[in-house]
Amino acid sequence: MSDAVGTSDDAVLGGRLRLRQPISGHRAGHDAILLAAATAARPDDRVVDLGAGVGTAGLALARRVAGLSLVLVEREPHLAELAAHNARANGLRADVAVLDIAADAAAFAAAGLGPDSVDVVLMNPPFHDAARHRASPDAARAGAHMATPTTLELWSHAARRMLRSGGVLTLIWRADGLGEVLAALARGFGSVALQPVHGQAGKPAIRILVRAVKGGRAPIQILPGVVLNEAAGVPNEEVMRVLEGQEGLALAASLNG
Repeated sequence: MSDAVGTSDDAVLGGRLRLRQPISGHRAGHDAILLAAATAARPDDRVVDLGAGVGTAGLALARRVAGLSLVLVEREPHLAELAAHNARANGLRADVAVLDIAADAAAFAAAGLGPDSVDVVLMNPPFHDAARHRASPDAARAGAHMATPTTLELWSHAARRMLRSGGVLTLIWRADGLGEVLAALARGFGSVALQPVHGQAGKPAIRILVRAVKGGRAPIQILPGVVLNEAAGVPNEEVMRVLEGQEGLALAASLNG
């Protein structure tokens, strides 16, 4: 269902979550749902969805884990407004901060996100390499998808500053950029765990889900991959349950496992 101002109301998580989102530009997809399913959180945790858009990942996590203190951080006012609407429409409590990831510590503190104040950050930064991907002519879509040389540094720095010692960052990135992720996390993060995402069985991973702990010291852990489709192109039934909100991913369960 669409309206006259260019938005549509769409169901995700098998209908467990309804989102109002722009018809053009970046729209909710598998990446945000997988990110939410990979994020370990407990009731009463203070959780920030960094670069939240219309709130897809953060609200999907809140649907799975009741009682979160959720903050949706988004720089575009019209998307932040939609995120606030989506939280209310789904009966989920969330604060919304209109804030650029590159803003300084004072700006974050003014929004109630001071240093060492957050338990969990999840983020889905723009990750397409401009040298290998043609940017969309739609400015909003291009901004949501195309990385710059400083994207990961800026986003990981903002997350590190907010997180308390022992706090957890979960992110999704393109699989061939794993080296970039590990380099960005080398300062201040450890206990890194990885879960590859394969578009089809037998094919190389297309995404990598990453969990890191602020101040963590455990060695890197690589978990079994997520396979979206079987070799014949048939959707993987286990992953379908994840995408419909019935189950989480091993990356979330393994933190305390």
